[in-house]
Amino acid sequence: MPERALARSLVEAYVYFDLTAGGVERGASRRAVAEQDADGWVVRLGGTEVLVPREAEVVARQEGLIFGSGLSELIDPGQWVLVAATYASRALEGALFFAAGPSDPEAFGKVETDWRFAADAVAEALKFFPRGAAELPPDAFWSEMGRALRESEPHRVTRQKLESDLAFYRQSLNDFHRLHDS
Repeated sequence: MPERALARSLVEAYVYFDLTAGGVERGASRRAVAEQDADGWVVRLGGTEVLVPREAEVVARQEGLIFGSGLSELIDPGQWVLVAATYASRALEGALFFAAGPSDPEAFGKVETDWRFAADAVAEALKFFPRGAAELPPDAFWSEMGRALRESEPHRVTRQKLESDLAFYRQSLNDFHRLHDS
């Protein structure tokens, strides 16, 4: 049996699969299979398994935490920044199309979700900062993707930039609601 990685929520498990198989196949997580066992949910894709403990998923749902509570062991801060940028890009594009024809409640919900996921992904990256630190230590980046971002665009993973992004994504969600809530 393959070694199981540990996720804090089902959503985090699926995001992890999209990141790790994303270079090969866009939306790979759609092929993942989740099954319940005595420990919680086991999400499988290919030879990789991710365990989402029952208690972790319950806490995430009760507290409204998309990606779970605590610090991620699966996704490093650089990857969270890339996840946030992906959701923000989808939200911007979706909002433009929605503004052109604002009658689709499903489209409204997708834009709303994308802005929320973008903000929450940035909040996940911010969890990695030591108290009072303006920058993350190099060992906070364990994935190839995260290290590459830190090396090529270090300004994107500073506390100041991430706090600015978080404020922008939250304000964008608020503006979207203000403009389009009936």
